Amino acid sequence: MTHAFNAAQVVSGQPVSRVDGPLKVTGKASYAADNQIPGLLYAALVCSTVACGGIKRMDAGAALRQPDVLAVLTDFTGVKLPFDTRLVTFFGQPVAVVIATTLESAVHGSELVDVRYSSRPPLTDIDAAQADKRPGRFIRDYFRGFADQAIRRTAVMTDMRFSIARNDHSPMEMPATIATWERDRLTVWDKVQDISAARQFYADAFGLPTDRVRLISPFVGGSFGSASRTWPHQVLTAFAARRMRRPVKLVLTRRQMYSAIGYRPTSRQRMAIGTDESGRLRAMIHEGHTETARYGDYEDGLVRSPRLLYRVPNMRSTYRVVPLDVGLPWFMRGPGAVTGAFALECAMDDLAHRLRMDPIELRMRNEPDVDQTNGMPFSTRRLTECLTRGAARFGWNRRNPAPAATREGDLFVGIGVAAAAYYTYRSQCSAIAKVFADGTAEVQCGTSDMGPGTYTSMTQVAADALGMPLSRVRFALGDSSFPPAPPHSASRTMASVGSAVYTAANMLRDRFIRTAVTDPRSPLSGLRPEEVVVADGRMCATASRAGSERGESYQDLLRRRGWSGLDSQQTWTPDDADRRYSTYGYGAVFAEVVVDRLLPTVRIRRMYACYDAGRVINPKLAHSQAIGGMVGGIGMALLERTELDYRDGRIVNANMSDYLVPVNADVPALDATFLPAEDTIADPIGVKGLGELVIVGVPAAIANAVFNATGRRVTDLPITLEKLL
Repeated sequence: MTHAFNAAQVVSGQPVSRVDGPLKVTGKASYAADNQIPGLLYAALVCSTVACGGIKRMDAGAALRQPDVLAVLTDFTGVKLPFDTRLVTFFGQPVAVVIATTLESAVHGSELVDVRYSSRPPLTDIDAAQADKRPGRFIRDYFRGFADQAIRRTAVMTDMRFSIARNDHSPMEMPATIATWERDRLTVWDKVQDISAARQFYADAFGLPTDRVRLISPFVGGSFGSASRTWPHQVLTAFAARRMRRPVKLVLTRRQMYSAIGYRPTSRQRMAIGTDESGRLRAMIHEGHTETARYGDYEDGLVRSPRLLYRVPNMRSTYRVVPLDVGLPWFMRGPGAVTGAFALECAMDDLAHRLRMDPIELRMRNEPDVDQTNGMPFSTRRLTECLTRGAARFGWNRRNPAPAATREGDLFVGIGVAAAAYYTYRSQCSAIAKVFADGTAEVQCGTSDMGPGTYTSMTQVAADALGMPLSRVRFALGDSSFPPAPPHSASRTMASVGSAVYTAANMLRDRFIRTAVTDPRSPLSGLRPEEVVVADGRMCATASRAGSERGESYQDLLRRRGWSGLDSQQTWTPDDADRRYSTYGYGAVFAEVVVDRLLPTVRIRRMYACYDAGRVINPKLAHSQAIGGMVGGIGMALLERTELDYRDGRIVNANMSDYLVPVNADVPALDATFLPAEDTIADPIGVKGLGELVIVGVPAAIANAVFNATGRRVTDLPITLEKLL
């Protein structure tokens, strides 16, 4: 197999526009709820109005008397759910499903079902005295050296507490599912990020072999992690379709979404760091805990990056979860990493202030030589270059280090910086590449695309590997009948799916070449395979060979042989690089804010970031990802907060009016650049993860800029005006 992306191949690395863009802007892209299935019925959920207890009585009579209401399902025998359906374990738990011939009738019927509960006071507050912290099952405590003793001997120390409010995903596309049965075969049109796992989940829920479940999800209209798990409402849709023996559609309401698809959990952290007089880190203590549900575990990996980002010989890192009577938290963009980075990077900024040292200099002074958690070298690590290049581009030298010293009339102006790191996940993935007799190609893989541009970037990789023009290559995804892929999450898709696509397309190109050179009727007959190159879908002898004009196209070979096409299915599996190298992406994020002197509202003027993210397959898509991450980080830093009524677990701002997300007026001038790089230790196409990395340092950079502007160190997100009064 030849090396990835030789000089003659020019599509990868180019800012190609989204190949699926025309479908989306013209409304021709079919999302889960858009599918028109004959005989479709509509479902609406009845959700609990208590957080803890049981169901005493349920009266569906009023609902059943409504025109077009066909059934009210209250007995879920025959489907496996993650909680005991005889009990209520969180506010908003599905307790019944109303089925009707119209959506309006189903929704109206759901409002008429009378449910009486035997409830008891729930525990929903992570800070309640009776809330117990317990070790997580997966995230272990970590120690190196003797942090508690060493930190007491340091010359300069910061010791701060941090809190981050619960955040909800708030995607544009509401969760939607359509299910239909044909005897014992289930077909589901769904909003999912993990097609293989969702297929398995449905199979397990109904006791089916996986080959009797087909899951279709070609487009996902935003998710941020919420669709990387199969939730109860999805399997209840399939359950209803089985009971009714007709296709059933269920679309969650915006209010139901806040209880049904997970969230970034409320977190509490302590970060203590001590240095010597020269700013060398000597000790670090990081303690964190997050909320989780009683009925299921979720652990947020907030302790991972602080263990390795800076050189510090003495480190103690502990993590706990707090089970509450709430719905299950789940992965949300930059899960754990953005949370832990907020504590670490604000603490580093505070240390720099105490040391009277430039925050960038402090970070660079503590650059590690190896990953201190395992002693392994970094596959690539250019964080210092991100900091220095980013500082020059942003104009860091114009920052006044004295807090509250820069004024423009009634506005305080501040500039902040934060570093970012995110692990480069890679997973086994399969793909099949096909070239047809009409000269077109299709590559298939059962992955998803929730917005980063998977259709486009994979088409670029395939076109280069096949040696074909982009316009004649199509990438297909979103179907469980395609070769299996890992979750479309944790920034692993480009590395995993991209490597599988590259492998399958390379093998298919080589298969064409081997067929040609062994075919007596081919103009390439008798050449060695390495003496043939492919460009524009045409196999040609290399220029070093006499008669280099000899050649034929894929199309010529297929027609001569009478074949409709040729294909190659391959599985790419990561090698043992993770046992030999520490593979992370890195970045430096810069923010400039203004804070009104009289009414201390925070406005962001501009943000910029520089990233070490390996090879960038599509700069336009990568820039779009960076901008999206910054916008999400702005929401986390300044706006987003899910408010619970602790008496019953009700989310009181479960709507887009009261749960605040950034709008155009909140978003300043945003920009990002990427260092020219590749990481072929991580994978054959040299990429690193990007989608999570780009949010990681954003809230910390904003908070540090607020400190520079005002002299107030806000450690409680979101930063609202009352915290600056």
